[in-house]
Amino acid sequence: INPRPALAGAPDIAVATGEARAATHAAVKMLGGMNRFVAPGQRVLIKPNMSFATEADYGANTHPEVVAALAEMCRDAGASSILVMDNPLSQPEECLVRSGIREACRDIGRDIVQAPTASRFFREEDIPGALSMGANAFLREALEADVIIAAPTAKSHGSTGVSLGLKGMMGLISNRGVMHWRYDLDTAIVDLNTKLRAALTVVDGVYVLTTGGPYGPGKVVKADTVIASADIVAADAYAVEAFEWYGRSFEARQVKHVRLAHERGLGRMDVAALNVQRIAL
Repeated sequence: INPRPALAGAPDIAVATGEARAATHAAVKMLGGMNRFVAPGQRVLIKPNMSFATEADYGANTHPEVVAALAEMCRDAGASSILVMDNPLSQPEECLVRSGIREACRDIGRDIVQAPTASRFFREEDIPGALSMGANAFLREALEADVIIAAPTAKSHGSTGVSLGLKGMMGLISNRGVMHWRYDLDTAIVDLNTKLRAALTVVDGVYVLTTGGPYGPGKVVKADTVIASADIVAADAYAVEAFEWYGRSFEARQVKHVRLAHERGLGRMDVAALNVQRIAL
């Protein structure tokens, strides 16, 4: 899976403020539309946060309307299959129901929202060129997808400062615990993203969990913002700098895994040098 090439005239980062579903459509449209990322017949995996049995306004899961809008656009672009998947930390069925994501996506496909946890859904593979985590068991659908769309919610995190697109990819592997105790967590996050490359990243900043993440409760700011980019590092970097975390402002380079991803060539964190387009609905 390779990130998409730059599109002439499209911004590096698209930012839309407004109602969640409309803002998601607008942000992706500013990048050139979903057809830039999904070709007819391709298999798409959308990776939101739906790891906790909490409602959207809690800030721990991706807003259901953001996920539904992405699935809708993938369907309209001609995707042959669309799956919405995360390996949850709470009881899977409760996560699917209380997050609201299953219900929001029901019209696009009856069983497209799934939370697989059993080992048969994962396949052990190496991570070539890894600097810390050399292998893990990956969700089979993630390995076989033609297109991965990262759809994280913007939230704080006790171990990494923030949890956004790069960190959210941890929901596509079986053994996350090992990243915390065996490897350097931030380096392992970057290793993971060299293996699973998101073609499109859409950060849900509708409800931003600015403290108490990743599961809350914490201070939630209703920012009504959606950030989209073909560059996962740029999307994360913008989100770091767009919102306050723990009551203060940070630069993207202060988040170790964002800085390491930039240094390893996975994308750009120098937001000020990028073309950012904004729209208010």
